[in-house]
Amino acid sequence: MDFELPESHRALQASLRDFCESKVRPFAREWDKDETFPLEVVRELGGLGVLGMLVSEEYGGAAMDSLAVAVAVEEIARYDGSLALTVASHNGLGTSHLRVFGNEAQRRKYLPRLASGEWLGAWGLTEPGSGSDAAGMKTTAVRHGDTWVLNGAKMFITQGTVGDVFVVLAVTSPQKKQKGITAFILEKGMKGFSQRSIHGKLGMRSSDTAELVLEGVEVPDSQRLGEVDAGFIDTMKILDKGRITIGALAVGLGRGALEESVRYSRERTAFGQPISEFQGLRWMFADMKTELDAARLLVHRAALLADAGRPYSQEASMAKLFASEAATRACNKAVQIHGGYGYTREFPVERYLRDAKLCEIGEGTSEIQRTIIAREVFKSA
Repeated sequence: MDFELPESHRALQASLRDFCESKVRPFAREWDKDETFPLEVVRELGGLGVLGMLVSEEYGGAAMDSLAVAVAVEEIARYDGSLALTVASHNGLGTSHLRVFGNEAQRRKYLPRLASGEWLGAWGLTEPGSGSDAAGMKTTAVRHGDTWVLNGAKMFITQGTVGDVFVVLAVTSPQKKQKGITAFILEKGMKGFSQRSIHGKLGMRSSDTAELVLEGVEVPDSQRLGEVDAGFIDTMKILDKGRITIGALAVGLGRGALEESVRYSRERTAFGQPISEFQGLRWMFADMKTELDAARLLVHRAALLADAGRPYSQEASMAKLFASEAATRACNKAVQIHGGYGYTREFPVERYLRDAKLCEIGEGTSEIQRTIIAREVFKSA
């Protein structure tokens, strides 16, 4: 068992740290305040290969592995959770669905432009009335010869208004419930397909979020992604890997909160000494560090299992569950350590706390993760 990252991954980590210090840290607070999607910076990340990490070189990608994605997402999240979410969702959801289940023509058409960052990808599963319960999906796709007509709406879609390519799930066989769902590839600008921005979020405010509206959208069968009625099964495979990246994002946020708090506690004095000398605060740091290191190990274990082609569904859920809740605890402690200043926008820890909460909700709530883990426990008991 080797706990040391490969040299290539350490180099990626170092390059992203340098990039974020100059291109992200000085601007993240304003992006959050103004709910501004940093498109130029996202494009630059595309130029660095960060938006096509899992795409093979044949299609213009960097041909890296799940562990590399986890390392990259954690490093970016240390500076800005919203930007890390953009990278995580682009790599792990829409692009991966196309990469894994697309046919050759679809891969050649979309993957090179997604990998370069010329196009951004989005993925539409959640609806206004169905999130964890996919069987409650209302968006439909009805076939007329070689064309499908889609009607419905999707909610809380990351890259919803800035995206160019959308993988959308729709019900094709209602009697089969979640086993009757099919994926389709949509492009921005298609007739009847519109996007509505969602503003006023608690956190991840500079990540683009939208509602997708489909009103009689005609999609040729050549844009069907995967087999008819196999969309939900394919989706579960995509979500498993996506949970690894959300776990990594959570670790990055918690790490950012810890590092900012160490810096602050050394500079802030009370009763004639730096507050870092007080035992009560030192115990907070000990808990934060221990939980975040444990979370990172869980994330990396799941990533390594995925890269080895071994089952990792339970491990991905464990990583996301523990990392997301550990990050929220760490960020909450960070605000406490900062005292009154932690409750203001002057320091980034309040933003980290707001951002961290999404990690307990997105790509399967903590309750869903516990359900998955418990199911596996009883299978093997």
